[in-house]
Amino acid sequence: MEPDLPVLGEKGVPVSEEVHQKSPASTSIDYSGVDEKALVRRMDLRILPMIVILYIFAFIDRVNIGNAQLFSLSKDLKLTGLQYNIALCMFFVSYVTFEIPANILMKKVKPHIFMSGCALFFGFLVIMEGLVSNFAGLAVLRFLLGAAEAGIFPGCFYLLSMWYKRSEAQKRFSFFTNASTLGGAFGGLLATGIGHMNGVRGWHAWRWIFILEGLATVLIAVIAYFFIADFPEDAKWLSEAERAFVVNKLKEDQGNSDPHQPITLKGVLKSLSDLKLIVAGFIYFGPTMAGYGLAYFIPTIVNSYGYSPIESQLYSIPPWAAALGFSMICAFVSDKTQRRFPFLVFGFLIAIASVVVLDQVHNKRSTRYAALCLFTMSVFGTLPVIICWFVMNQEGHLNRIVGSAWQIGFGNIGGIIAVFSFPAKDRPFYHLGYRLSIGMICMSLAASVLYLVLCMLENKKRARDGRRKLVL
Repeated sequence: MEPDLPVLGEKGVPVSEEVHQKSPASTSIDYSGVDEKALVRRMDLRILPMIVILYIFAFIDRVNIGNAQLFSLSKDLKLTGLQYNIALCMFFVSYVTFEIPANILMKKVKPHIFMSGCALFFGFLVIMEGLVSNFAGLAVLRFLLGAAEAGIFPGCFYLLSMWYKRSEAQKRFSFFTNASTLGGAFGGLLATGIGHMNGVRGWHAWRWIFILEGLATVLIAVIAYFFIADFPEDAKWLSEAERAFVVNKLKEDQGNSDPHQPITLKGVLKSLSDLKLIVAGFIYFGPTMAGYGLAYFIPTIVNSYGYSPIESQLYSIPPWAAALGFSMICAFVSDKTQRRFPFLVFGFLIAIASVVVLDQVHNKRSTRYAALCLFTMSVFGTLPVIICWFVMNQEGHLNRIVGSAWQIGFGNIGGIIAVFSFPAKDRPFYHLGYRLSIGMICMSLAASVLYLVLCMLENKKRARDGRRKLVL
């Protein structure tokens, strides 16, 4: 039996030695008395709640236009043809464009400043959506909203990846991502309540949905400034020994994060040249297209089953609850086994099967609703696994800045497709949207197989060099 080889870092020396060579703190600060389990619990309580709450409101503000649509938005703004869909599309144009610049900016100005500032801006924009009077105003506000939200989702993953080991990451990634499922459910519940304000001050309920939810976001933004955690190196709420412990345990697990590495155009382009990064974008593309189709159109789809607007808001909640449960089960088992690929395949197959039912079964309301729940569950259950698999295989601040923003930015091009996939003329069967979802998820399944092969090939090289392996 061969002896275990030491895991080598980027300079060809054992990681444990490399850590001490690179970190003066590790030789000058004694952190042997730090209780790791207690520290991780503190990290969870300090880091996760605020970014989860922030993203819940970001997601609600992004998709509440779907709820507003049921309360005469198109009629009041005199939207015709595809104007509603174009307004949805404008969000994604700016959202995709500003992903990477937003992540770079967050690194420069610190997360608590950047994220709270973004939230303040997009909360204000949502309030303004409640005051628009025509299509042009709505389209401009949706474009600005996309730019304001561009840094939140990838920025939070970047932040989480700099705090947790790979064996700890999936549960946290899934818990955070499920803020979107909580946002979908909570948004439906809020819209149900606000829907009863229809006619207050002579306004239809869609205006109150935007105004009240925007005001809530502004309040959350102010609170977020004081509670969002920065990177471990700057965490003042940790003792010196705890900071050193976190920094060094991550170096041993992931390699040197190099927090002071300058971010240059050359470095960004080098990161973008990695084939695995390109493929990871395609893995995320399919379920993102399907996910946004659900997020924007679940109330409308449920309404097409014969429910009233208020009933449609309520029946849009259970699919999100199913997604939350499925995602967290996958996360715990995935972290336990340190495997990601099998959970993607399982989720993709459920998604394909359920959307086939939605496309083909037309006369059984209960069957279609059950399939809608399974479709939502599988799509939103796989998204955090996709992100965690790729981002945690990236090494260093620069690669994670670029990698997380690229994957999420490219994947969100699927959102542009999604907003045109469920046109009103296709009601109640929506064949276009469902069949596009099948095709895109199949594409993502193929891309995930390719990414697995690329990781396996790289692991063979890493094994020869004695370097840490990528998670499969």
